[in-house]
Amino acid sequence: MEDYQWFMGIDVSKSKLDITLLEGSEKRHYSVIENNEKSIKQFIKDLTAIAGFSLKHCLVCMEHTGIYNAHLLTISKAQAWNLCLESAIQIKQSGGLQRGKNDIIDSYRIALYAYKNKSFLKLWEAPREVILKLKKLSGVRERLLQAKVQLERTLKEDKDFQSSHLNSFLGKCCAKSIKAIEGDIKRTEEQIQLVIASDDELSRLFSIVESVPGVGRISATEIVITTNEFKNIHDARKYACYAGVAPFEHSSGSSIRGKTRISKKANLQVKTRLHMASLVAAVHYEEFRLYYQRKVAEGKTKCVF
Repeated sequence: MEDYQWFMGIDVSKSKLDITLLEGSEKRHYSVIENNEKSIKQFIKDLTAIAGFSLKHCLVCMEHTGIYNAHLLTISKAQAWNLCLESAIQIKQSGGLQRGKNDIIDSYRIALYAYKNKSFLKLWEAPREVILKLKKLSGVRERLLQAKVQLERTLKEDKDFQSSHLNSFLGKCCAKSIKAIEGDIKRTEEQIQLVIASDDELSRLFSIVESVPGVGRISATEIVITTNEFKNIHDARKYACYAGVAPFEHSSGSSIRGKTRISKKANLQVKTRLHMASLVAAVHYEEFRLYYQRKVAEGKTKCVF
């Protein structure tokens, strides 16, 4: 990593950005600006007035807040910032016992986190446009699927508690909506296929990922997106931890002997995809089926696969 002298912590919200700048561990500047590209560019320009400041030797850190990060990430990519995206819980737990919370304090804590962990933090690598497009399409497909499931579940759950006439009426009311959603899901999946086929590197990665027993196009899409084409996560053990499928020991000395269990601090959507992939493999591949049956016979619960 670079020899960083400056550390910038950004607390991100929908409408504004609270920014604290440290020189070493010393606080040098604090600002609140609007969360838009014009304000961010002007802020970076104004920082040149601070004696000795160099963006090249500044480590910028912020929490991963989804769409609210969009303007910062766009400018960061264009201006080649040294940027780290960290989870909120990672920053919070690294700070030890904390009292009080507001946007000013939060931006300072993020900057201090960057200063203390400068040797270990991994710089954010911008995903390619094709990955961003794939992520948007995958997200839309997931929301459409949830809408369909909610409609169907409500009709099914209410069926035994109301008249057949009302059931029939509600079924007809929702039938067109469910059919339309199914059409939208199909079109979204077709577009995902086109995006993958249009890019040689994506096609290559998908052919490798989908060669794993049980992993289909949807699971492979989630894996490629969340690893940023295996650039951000390229170690199987780290991805297992990220997905919440790696067990962790819970013990201390001779008095604490807790169960070995998985962490709840994980990407639950990825965990679900991997779980379904393992079940498919257990059904269609004898080697996996025998392993599954052996573990269940040993007392393992079925949901751990």
